[in-house]
Amino acid sequence: MPPNDSPAAAALEPDAIQQRRQIGFLNVAHGLDHFVLGIYPTVVIGLEAIYRRPYSELIVLSTAMFVAFGLFSLPAGWLADRVSRRAIMAAFFVGTGVALAGCAVAPSLPMLATALFLVGMFAAIYHPVGMAMLIQVSGARGRTLAFNGVCGNLGVALASGVTAVLASWLGWRGAFLVPALISLALGIAYLALVADDRHETGRRARVADIVLPRRAAVVFFALYLIISFCGGLTFNTIVVTLPKIIDERLGEGVALAAVGGLATAVFLCGAVAQMVVGRIAERVAPHLLFAAVVALLLGGAVWAVQASGMILLAALAVVMAALYGQVTVGDMVIARYTADAWRGRVYAVRYFLSFASAAVAVPGIAVLHARGGFDLVLVGLVGVTALFLAAVLGLVAVVTLAAPRTVAPAEPAAAE
Repeated sequence: MPPNDSPAAAALEPDAIQQRRQIGFLNVAHGLDHFVLGIYPTVVIGLEAIYRRPYSELIVLSTAMFVAFGLFSLPAGWLADRVSRRAIMAAFFVGTGVALAGCAVAPSLPMLATALFLVGMFAAIYHPVGMAMLIQVSGARGRTLAFNGVCGNLGVALASGVTAVLASWLGWRGAFLVPALISLALGIAYLALVADDRHETGRRARVADIVLPRRAAVVFFALYLIISFCGGLTFNTIVVTLPKIIDERLGEGVALAAVGGLATAVFLCGAVAQMVVGRIAERVAPHLLFAAVVALLLGGAVWAVQASGMILLAALAVVMAALYGQVTVGDMVIARYTADAWRGRVYAVRYFLSFASAAVAVPGIAVLHARGGFDLVLVGLVGVTALFLAAVLGLVAVVTLAAPRTVAPAEPAAAE
């Protein structure tokens, strides 16, 4: 077959390169986003000796960072639908770098808390803006979304270890300064290598790929509010409690290092499952796969209530696999029924609810554990997951019964 060296093929090549660059930067940004949130929770251990303050007092300084991370996703998504998404993502890299540098040079604890707030504010940009961009650039390709999710998970996994190494070599300020310089360098490279998109701002599609009737659309998005909150609550509950559940229910004589290693292995099951689900989602209707994955999550949670010893690890692996898998397929469902022009705001609300659920999860864990240990915590997890599944099944019913209309993609304009 002769090589395709036509002018049309040559014209497509720069677009393909730009897409790969954009996706690459978005993957790195997702990892960085979760990494920067994990710096202070590790650094704070060394600050106890430096400032001679208790951990309970110092860790509170990060509260504003996590509040800002959820709260500022809303204006970030609103801006992303109205101005250049490339410009907003550049602000993510540069702003996060400047805020981290502010942490590194903070002369007092109040100034450190202020700088941490700014870290959370700029870190909030990624999820509503980055996901809208990734959906647009990749065409909601399952494996691309799944790999992006794995990059975020790696950011979470590497944050503590890398920060501890940097702090031991360069001090706690160096643990902030090195990521600050990396983030600033990424921002400069992003502006230099990724093409301007201001010409696309007013041309974003205002009709979803699959259009629901108005009443069905209202029910669909109302259900997605429940799905987003329950999904976040389930995710935060299991992530926070996993190491302690293993420690308490695996049996006597298990060293702390072994508990940490087993917890890491369970988390890795989630990363692998995310890639598998991403590939399956390219062959199966996403809303049906969503229901199947959340049903698996409920089954794993019920199993974990009764399990102990090594069987518990298998049950938790099922829970973690389903938790990470539902994130990818859930984003794909939104993409199919939301127009590109509205996607930033829709993702902003989704991730705001997911992140805000942490404010309910942690106190809820404390109350339930105090009254009935992890048996009661896991029973509560089953209840929330059952509500999660009910909302997803309701969404499947809406999509199936509402006679949605598929919109054919517009033909590309001829090159001039």
